[in-house]
Amino acid sequence: MNKKAVLAIAGLMTFSLHASADDLATQGKNVFTQEAQPSCTICHTLSDAGSAGAIGPNLDDLKPTEDQVRMAVTQGVGVMPSFEASLSEEQIKAVAHYVSTVTGGK
Repeated sequence: MNKKAVLAIAGLMTFSLHASADDLATQGKNVFTQEAQPSCTICHTLSDAGSAGAIGPNLDDLKPTEDQVRMAVTQGVGVMPSFEASLSEEQIKAVAHYVSTVTGGK
């Protein structure tokens, strides 16, 4: 295989990984703003989602990691209930990725 072909394949693989991450973030934003019931926007401030909730922590300031978000969503924290029974594992993964990515908490 020539060098140009290898570079082209590597470029496509990189594009595919970025597209997957973008898709996951889009799905996560939908979970945050619409799919979770009650919506995360009611309690949490997150500028990317246009939310200004005052019950839970301001996620822009907190900058949680993906693992921290996943744990909070599945187990609940303080007055926040667990969403483990109402969201799929895919939805939880997506919202955790979304929040940690847009806040810089990675």
